[in-house]
Amino acid sequence: MSKIWSDERKFQIWLEIEVLACEAMAQLGQIPKNDAEQIRKCARFSIPEILEIEKRTNHDVIAFLENVADAVGFAARWIHQGLTSSDILDTTLAVQLNESCDILLADLKSLRTVIADQARRFKMTPMIGRSHGVHAEPITFGLKLALMYDEFGRAEERLTQTRERIRVGKISGAVGTHAHVDPKIERAVCEKLGLKPATLSTQIVQRDRHAEFMTTLAVIASSIDRWATEFRHLQRTEVLEVEEFFGEGQKGSSAMPHKRNPITGERLSGLARVVRGNAVVALENVALWHERDISHSSAERIILPDSCILLDYMLTKLRDIVEKLQVYPERMQQNLDLTKGLYFSQSILLALTSAGAERKVAYEAVQRAAMKTWKGEGTFAENAKREPEIVARLSASEIDRLCSLDIHFKHIDATFKALGLQ
Repeated sequence: MSKIWSDERKFQIWLEIEVLACEAMAQLGQIPKNDAEQIRKCARFSIPEILEIEKRTNHDVIAFLENVADAVGFAARWIHQGLTSSDILDTTLAVQLNESCDILLADLKSLRTVIADQARRFKMTPMIGRSHGVHAEPITFGLKLALMYDEFGRAEERLTQTRERIRVGKISGAVGTHAHVDPKIERAVCEKLGLKPATLSTQIVQRDRHAEFMTTLAVIASSIDRWATEFRHLQRTEVLEVEEFFGEGQKGSSAMPHKRNPITGERLSGLARVVRGNAVVALENVALWHERDISHSSAERIILPDSCILLDYMLTKLRDIVEKLQVYPERMQQNLDLTKGLYFSQSILLALTSAGAERKVAYEAVQRAAMKTWKGEGTFAENAKREPEIVARLSASEIDRLCSLDIHFKHIDATFKALGLQ
């Protein structure tokens, strides 16, 4: 990813755009074909020389053009003919973003493959589901991971869709009117680069496209944060249902030798804040003066490469967390057993109302049994069997049947099948 955003790659694309534009002009008879051939043959650049020229010109594109012209000779008079700097800059940016999407989409596919493997492995491993951080009803760890798989599937869809809106170049001149460069040149150059020509542009490609790209990265980063936070919570000592892999020789604390901290998950949560912050900058870049000002340029030189590189790193690290995750089914079962079956309360409530009980009466009866369990007076099933309003409508064997994990897991196979995880 860093190579895509390197000066070397940037200048390579700049050079190719200029050469392709000259070749297209030659095809249209606008410049001599021999000159276009000479440009293709001799055009080259030197980064140190460009940087030295830029000290004088204070303009990166002019410095580049001067350096290339020195290598090409007299035919260089046709280079940049009718073009403006943003024709080069924005078209190059589209190529870089498109190439970055290749890597990020591959990262997402790789991550989802690992998640899918773990989801299948722990498909029927029971654990307690939590709402407000409090025990709710049983789920399985595989179902939790299936949810993760589905979420990153949406990430893949969003990035694929957004990619089409940033895969756009422009060779349309100073204010986008093609006054000095034929639209056929734009189409030819963009086609050779794997881009679409902008339907209409000003001096630049409009920045709502880049803002959408950055907000898409921010949403993906937020999903990474969501799952890093999930695993961090599950690693808390009081919970300890999963744990980040802790390598031999790894240290958790400079002061406390016993510590095994979820440092990678915490790192990902922190980096997600950076990507989200960068997305705000991209949104600020949408509003520019008239046909263009330069306020977006300096910010984009930071936020676009940084965010692409960061997200590539984050997706790779999250994949590593999932792949090496230490999962403790025995601890999940212990945490399930903590409340002595309280999570079966809704099953009893619904059975009572189905049997003809008024909901308010049924709710209060089930709640009384639950509160006794909270206070340590036996299991929930035992206390349910002692409530007159409950046993009046449900037999002891029916209560036992209702207090079963089977009820909660009966649709898991269908859910996995719907997600393509069978």
